[in-house]
Amino acid sequence: MVEISSNEAGGGGDGKRSTGCFCLCKKEDFFPEESFQSWGNYMKALGETKMRLRNRLTTRSSEDEEVNAMTERSHNQMKKTLTWFDLIWFGFGAVFGAGIYVLTGLEARRDAGPAIVISFLISGFSAMLCVFCYTEFACEIPVAGGSFAFIRVELGDFLAFIAAGNILFEYIVGGASVARTWTSYFATLLNYKPDDFRIHVRALPENYNHLDPLAVVIPILIAVVACLSTKGSSRFNSTAAMINVAVIFLIIIAGLTKANPENFTTNFAPNGPRGVFTASAVLFFSYIGFDAVSTMAEETKNPGKDIPVGLLGSMSFIICVYCALSVTLCLMQSYTVIDVSAPYSMAFEAVGMKWVKILVAIGAVIGMTTNLLASLIGQARYFTHIGRTHMAPPWLAAIHKKTGTPIHATIVMTLANCIVGFFTDLGILSNLLSIATLFIFTLVAISLLVRRYYVQGETSDSDRNKFIGFLVLIILSSIATSVYWAVSDGWIGYIPTVLIWFLSTLGLKLMVKQARNPKLWGVPLVPWLPAVSIAMNMFLLGSLDAASFIRFGVWTGILLLYYFFVGLHASYDSAMEEADRGNVEAGQPVTAVSS
Repeated sequence: MVEISSNEAGGGGDGKRSTGCFCLCKKEDFFPEESFQSWGNYMKALGETKMRLRNRLTTRSSEDEEVNAMTERSHNQMKKTLTWFDLIWFGFGAVFGAGIYVLTGLEARRDAGPAIVISFLISGFSAMLCVFCYTEFACEIPVAGGSFAFIRVELGDFLAFIAAGNILFEYIVGGASVARTWTSYFATLLNYKPDDFRIHVRALPENYNHLDPLAVVIPILIAVVACLSTKGSSRFNSTAAMINVAVIFLIIIAGLTKANPENFTTNFAPNGPRGVFTASAVLFFSYIGFDAVSTMAEETKNPGKDIPVGLLGSMSFIICVYCALSVTLCLMQSYTVIDVSAPYSMAFEAVGMKWVKILVAIGAVIGMTTNLLASLIGQARYFTHIGRTHMAPPWLAAIHKKTGTPIHATIVMTLANCIVGFFTDLGILSNLLSIATLFIFTLVAISLLVRRYYVQGETSDSDRNKFIGFLVLIILSSIATSVYWAVSDGWIGYIPTVLIWFLSTLGLKLMVKQARNPKLWGVPLVPWLPAVSIAMNMFLLGSLDAASFIRFGVWTGILLLYYFFVGLHASYDSAMEEADRGNVEAGQPVTAVSS
């Protein structure tokens, strides 16, 4: 049982310590803010919702606030033990998982056919653009909050909260997806069918009635490792990832010995460009996880050097591996008969190489394990930083003194992963994950443009107004292109939307002076690269189904309810308390942000 004081949990404004633990906590550990001390205080806070919302809408944090004041709220520091080598393998472990081992078969059979390799290239290109945006932020704002902290600094408190909710949603869904995939491949490893270890309950709705006990047990075991030591987790991850790479190369070599070119060339893109891009939108799921590396910047020895090498190196390698594996699969089997649950295992069995089927299962289980570990580490650090801002209970901000890990946040996120993974089918999870991820990555790209082109005291009113105008046009033209793609099979509509996007980006490049240069490492080709990232993310969003947007809207509605009744008042009280102490965060308007 881990004991921790309420002050260590980030909750005490008065500095008093009261001993508590995970199993026995006081209300003050979760709601230490003034608004929640009595019903009278809470009703008064609700009456001030409009004023408080206006304050939060116009509030941006600062780099110093995120790096220093926020981290101090955890009282104990995370240990700086990671290098670029650790981050490369964390990146590989975080990304390489359920996407390639399951979704390759699903999307090749359903949407893209052998052109799945092009789908992987498109989604990989989009992911790489996002990686570039993340690296600049992670180098200069090296905190556990990742994209939440980046958006909070550049776009303000409210949008950061919406992003935070979707970040957590992304990680919960991602962790649940990987856990269910782990079960499928573990079953094939023991010569069972992928669904044999699940419990079918007919009384439950379709897509939620195959209960998965292993999707609960495995994340709990991995959570124990994550809680004990970040460096120890890194060593385990690196070793497992290296073994997995060796297995992958063996799979590719063995598969190519059974290659039949007709499988690849016959009906290469059965559903045309629409099928290729629809698959790209779903396969974007295969690349997510790299943002978990950015959350480890607070534990990195030299973020300015290690983060770019770790992120860009791991993502470049991942793109090559994904393309090679997808080509191998489609050469071995016709896309029409690929198994959608365990495509590689079943493909090798079909061509008479049962021994490779076992090898695939071993590699997949190892890959799922490292993916779960990296995912859980990333989501716990996100939740820790959100707790530091009091948008989530500050109890979650606790860093254990001996291990230097966020134990409370790790336990809570593990429980959430287990609940979702126990019930929910992978097909539902993958679409949900892609839409949340693309939304967040779009906000990060927008944040990068804001970071480069707007600094109070340096950006003139004229440049500010031109920047806002061009940015709005870039976003709207990207949305228009995506909508046109979703509703029309023609091409004429792309002429005005793409032209507006191009001229807006060109205008931003030629007519607005950059107000800030990166100190350590910068994204090249600004504003083109982040503008392309925005357009690509929006385009991929337009390829997703309507049901995914409905679920996304429902989740965002739930977030807003929580924010208006809890998060707004907790973060407002926390900001006012910091302001009374002379902190520059509270009430700092968007038009008066310091550099």
